[in-house]
Amino acid sequence: MKNQKKPRLLELSDEYLRLERKLRLGGGAEKIEKIHRQGKLTARERIALLFDEDAYNQEIGLLVAYDEYGGQAPAAAVITSIGKIHGREAVVVANDATIKAGAWYPETIKKILRAQEIAMRNRVPIVYLVDSAGVNLPYQGGVFPGQYGAARIFYYNSIMRRYLKVPQIAAVMGMCVAGGAYLPALSDVILMVEGTSFMGLGGANLVKGATGQTIDNESLGGAMTHNAISGVAHFRTKTENECLEKIRQLVLELPKKQETRVSIIEPQEPKNKPEKLYEILPEDHRAPYDMRAVLNCFLDDGELDEFQADYAKEMICGTARVKGILVGIIANHRGMVREKSGKPPKFGGIVYTE
Repeated sequence: MKNQKKPRLLELSDEYLRLERKLRLGGGAEKIEKIHRQGKLTARERIALLFDEDAYNQEIGLLVAYDEYGGQAPAAAVITSIGKIHGREAVVVANDATIKAGAWYPETIKKILRAQEIAMRNRVPIVYLVDSAGVNLPYQGGVFPGQYGAARIFYYNSIMRRYLKVPQIAAVMGMCVAGGAYLPALSDVILMVEGTSFMGLGGANLVKGATGQTIDNESLGGAMTHNAISGVAHFRTKTENECLEKIRQLVLELPKKQETRVSIIEPQEPKNKPEKLYEILPEDHRAPYDMRAVLNCFLDDGELDEFQADYAKEMICGTARVKGILVGIIANHRGMVREKSGKPPKFGGIVYTE
């Protein structure tokens, strides 16, 4: 029996998975080793310890900026994920210090804002794992300006704290300087790790240059300073593992979340296996294909309660369930759609008046 040629879409999927594995290394093996020599964990290691071991970890925006800045800013130096802490859904924002010491790129801001918006809309806690050198200065012109510039992060901080009552927990687990220091300062609870964390508008070198005073970073803005003197921080821990465990405890102690208003029942398997999508979808995205066959690959039992099934047939609208969760479906037919009323046929993928 001759070997069958692997579908092109499956090849592209394999290519994506290889790219994903590369991007998850952040700044690379050498930078990861450097982080470990400093007695710190990487951003991904921190997230893995923070989330429940057997729960999902849905990362958002892994491909952001992967092909920009000469490939030197994978994921825009920040990891944004959704997972569970003691069974409770939470959003995490973690600076990746293996990439330019976690400095902010313009795309970093967009990812942080997106994570905050998810937390606000779903009323779930958000945890910031801060380890950042602040703004990447060569790109600061794209970081601050505009309605959705860096200042909006702090606006969202205030909205969540004052009006929406969305819990915000910040752990300073490395450097936290300049404008980036506002983010934890505007959170509900701040934790710091002894010996490795620093929070302040400027470091010891800046103080010496401005005043001539010699001081070390730990005394200037370390864990003890902010817990015992300034009062900005609320907890200090000896290790990062202890810090992450404390965050888990704080989330566990939060008031119980209101019951969801979404209808959820026991999930059912789709009518077709999801892998069949590789056969259904054509290599050329302009070619027609059967959208209903696509829906059968991920809707529970392939069931769709179609809305206005006989009107504007080039568009499929209705409700269905995915993993037991009731969702709305809007999908374009991909091909020629014939009308029963004698009207000329329509082409799927085009939005008509109806």
